[in-house]
Amino acid sequence: MLDSSGGFAVGGTVIVNPENETQTLSCDHGYMEYFIPWTPRKTSLVMWHSSGTQTFQNRFDGGEGYKDMFLRRDYPVYLWEGPRVGRANWPCEPETFTPWYADQGNFVAWNFGPFWKQWWPDTQFPKHDAEAWNQITRNRYPEYDTYDNVVLQAQTAAVGADSGMVGSDIVYLTNSAAGLRAQLTVTLSNSSNIRAIVAYESIGCVFPEGTTDIPPVNNTLGGYFGPMFVPLEDFKKLARLSAVQFVWGDHRGADGAGNALTQFLPVTRYCAELINKYGGNAEVLMLGDDAGLKGSTHIAFADMDNHKVAGLLDDLLSKNDLDGYVDW
Repeated sequence: MLDSSGGFAVGGTVIVNPENETQTLSCDHGYMEYFIPWTPRKTSLVMWHSSGTQTFQNRFDGGEGYKDMFLRRDYPVYLWEGPRVGRANWPCEPETFTPWYADQGNFVAWNFGPFWKQWWPDTQFPKHDAEAWNQITRNRYPEYDTYDNVVLQAQTAAVGADSGMVGSDIVYLTNSAAGLRAQLTVTLSNSSNIRAIVAYESIGCVFPEGTTDIPPVNNTLGGYFGPMFVPLEDFKKLARLSAVQFVWGDHRGADGAGNALTQFLPVTRYCAELINKYGGNAEVLMLGDDAGLKGSTHIAFADMDNHKVAGLLDDLLSKNDLDGYVDW
């Protein structure tokens, strides 16, 4: 049973028409859709995918996704779309979209197989379901990945976290480029409301200023996927979280985007090492080697075995005392 559901804008600014000062535009805000259980736990799960919230709403075949799984577990669930993307696509600056032919690249980048329509034999994507492929490739929206947009989205998310509108015990569940954004959000936050980050295949990490020995990345994806640098004292905010978990699947191709994504694994290992150096609780979890879950895609929480992936999240929340109920 739900107590309530709805949505609200977060942050944003107002700009004045330079040619007519009586006209304004409210823009660059984020959008939060929320679902609050009747008997809620204290921890709010903010589900953040930089290019499509649908991946948290359903399994690839249309089955139950993380949103409903964790509502059934009594966690308040928030679906977040940052400024200029999704339902928050009312920018304060001109944005230009040029169609680019991404389907084939997405297939490899999302770790469905090493090359276009060459599926991994044990893939957790329903490879014989043509409609599943149609749905997943259409649920993505433009991210407008630039350095300034990454910072804007993190700044706005920090406003939301600090406001208390999302609760006082926030866990960010992120995928891909949203992992970098969530890390940056923590460093920009002025409150202790953020408690943990679980980053599924984090493309990019935050590091202290002056860090020079970061594992190299052939970053054809662009500098907006990190590394990003912050003052050491801000980086230490990541060490004050209850947990930071970087989650990775198995199988990577020798070529293409799959290889580029794989290069970020050692980057997350080094980021976790630095967080722990300053007293944090960070780890890298390999779904195959550590948890025995084979054939995971880039979006493991939408895989056919997502109930098993959710069980690992249950363990992390319980281990770090993030599974308690609201004391009325």
